[in-house]
Amino acid sequence: MSGFLQQFSANFARLDVHNLDRLAELYADNIHFTDPLHEICGLTQLHDYFAELYADLTSLDFEFFAFDEVREGEGYLRWIMSFRHPRLNQGQLISLEGCTMLRWNAAGKVVRHRDYFDAGALIYQHVPVVGSMIRWLHRRIA
Repeated sequence: MSGFLQQFSANFARLDVHNLDRLAELYADNIHFTDPLHEICGLTQLHDYFAELYADLTSLDFEFFAFDEVREGEGYLRWIMSFRHPRLNQGQLISLEGCTMLRWNAAGKVVRHRDYFDAGALIYQHVPVVGSMIRWLHRRIA
């Protein structure tokens, strides 16, 4: 197991809307962040993205359960994110499994963060009209 990945995941899990200034402890100024919905370059833009994302959540929890350093300065985290958003799933808990690829520099700051997850399971399935159509489509395909 990677000590860097364990430390990063513990610090990341403690982030919330009130302590986003701590992003600078985790990420380099030139961070390149990608998830299925966004691509962000730079620490200031990452801060703004997280501030907007966290502002509407009523709860957020990360459970990290696998750490894999594939080579020096690069590794993967597997996680389950559980959250509540007042406009999704009637404010009920939503859980999503995903994976993060990280690359970090010699100073121990992340320069590349790429998240992999099912965007439909994150958002679209929990929007009232769209969610019903997606669940219907999944049943039809199955």
